[in-house]
Amino acid sequence: MPPIQKSKEAKALAAANSSKGKKKKWSKGKVKEKVNNLVLFDQATYDKLISEVPKYKMITPSILADRLRLNGSLARAAIRELITKGLIKPVAEHARQKIYTRAVGQ
Repeated sequence: MPPIQKSKEAKALAAANSSKGKKKKWSKGKVKEKVNNLVLFDQATYDKLISEVPKYKMITPSILADRLRLNGSLARAAIRELITKGLIKPVAEHARQKIYTRAVGQ
């Protein structure tokens, strides 16, 4: 008895289904969550800046950006304002990282 011949559609379907395995799915990679930081002060954040920040032992733009949810340029501007008011004083000023502390006994 001769083998039964399949139709062209059946052969194509069988060839498509009998591939060596599923195609590799490429991972999207790790995506960092986007932070939504302030670019201008609102009244509550400004009040917190004036009242709480001069009590910190160490003040840097990155600390202000993290704790007050500010962007970096606003954090640097806030530090400049605190210096002009005499609330903080510099410890080390490098081109890339500036460190300040509370002004005690002035």
